[in-house]
Amino acid sequence: MAPQVVYQEKHASTITPQPRRPKRLYSTQVPPTLKSFRKVCEQHASKADYPLASDINKNIPIYDAPAFSTDNAAEISSLQDELYTVLLNGPGVFILKDMYTNHTAINSANAAFARIIARECSTSTAKGDHFAAGGRNDRIWNSFSKHCLEDPASFVSYYSNPWFRIISEAWLGPAYRITAQTNIVKPGGAAQVAHRDYHLGFQTEHDCARFPRPLQIASQLLTLQGAVAHTDMPVESGPTRLLPFSQAFEEGYMAYRLPDFTQYFLENYISLPLSKGDGLFFNPALFHAAGENTTEGFHRSANLIQVSSAFGKTMESVATVPLVEACWEELVLLRDTHGADSQKLDDCIAAVAEGYPFPTNLDRRPPAPSGMAPESEQDLLRRGLSKKWSKEETLTALRQIGIQSQAG
Repeated sequence: MAPQVVYQEKHASTITPQPRRPKRLYSTQVPPTLKSFRKVCEQHASKADYPLASDINKNIPIYDAPAFSTDNAAEISSLQDELYTVLLNGPGVFILKDMYTNHTAINSANAAFARIIARECSTSTAKGDHFAAGGRNDRIWNSFSKHCLEDPASFVSYYSNPWFRIISEAWLGPAYRITAQTNIVKPGGAAQVAHRDYHLGFQTEHDCARFPRPLQIASQLLTLQGAVAHTDMPVESGPTRLLPFSQAFEEGYMAYRLPDFTQYFLENYISLPLSKGDGLFFNPALFHAAGENTTEGFHRSANLIQVSSAFGKTMESVATVPLVEACWEELVLLRDTHGADSQKLDDCIAAVAEGYPFPTNLDRRPPAPSGMAPESEQDLLRRGLSKKWSKEETLTALRQIGIQSQAG
């Protein structure tokens, strides 16, 4: 028998409703729920989950570096598989005990850092920080480059440590790029507010909400955060506060500023002591914050490591200044015709100038008071057009960004 064909009259009441498409963006009007966050964070890690770890302490896997032969490719590959799992959908953080078994490299680096800090403190340059007031702690922006220029032998000894490669490739693969900032927190140094890190963690709530959901997840796959303890770090000195598993919460970049999430962090974070030479590495989306140094006279010192994926770069280099110089009159015409706040002008600015202020030189371009990032080329161009700067004023300011962003 031939299949029966049923014809249905095209009437509003009989049209099959289309499935609801998911929204591209997270809404700032519909905040993430603490209930779903709590469910993610209240998982538990066990030794069975991470058999290569020497211990699981408060959900954080701890690995003994000397227990592994860095020349044994098969052993290291198995370890990298486990570390990848920890960072992706496990606790999101691990400790590598005795990353430096010989402290000579750290001692030499500390001596170089002390000279750099003394030199920088003798200048009148204002030092910005993401959280602490300028000058409250000692921070060396781009300690990676400054270390090399200050003491090449010490630098080579320090960064030839094979664990940088092993851990970085476990998460990011080859062709990664290391940057570093040294942070010395003095007695009385206040705790940071819980946050997530670079890239999206450095955006304002408004700007963060403009990035589609897949980018909210992909951001954490482009960088790796870490720290090498350059002193012992007893708990009272404020080693990093961590919330295991929190990196798995997809709305985390929208959530970490909300008061109830901040309170949950304060009630549930863990902080483990570190010994000089230990390494701490974590997914940048993990909720974390440096702790308060409540000691009387102890300076907590760490070299903060950030490793970036090879893929976070454009295929071609684009120079903004020549483009703005060529089309300045057209930009002014758009402004005068449609308004300085018009979408049409903003669309063109988005195409012609760099909207992301990194990489930069944070000594010369410290984070803005209202956020954790300096002004971008797009921000400056919008400001210049709004205030009716001349062409030369605008080009000079854009060139200054390029000059100030160069490594020192």
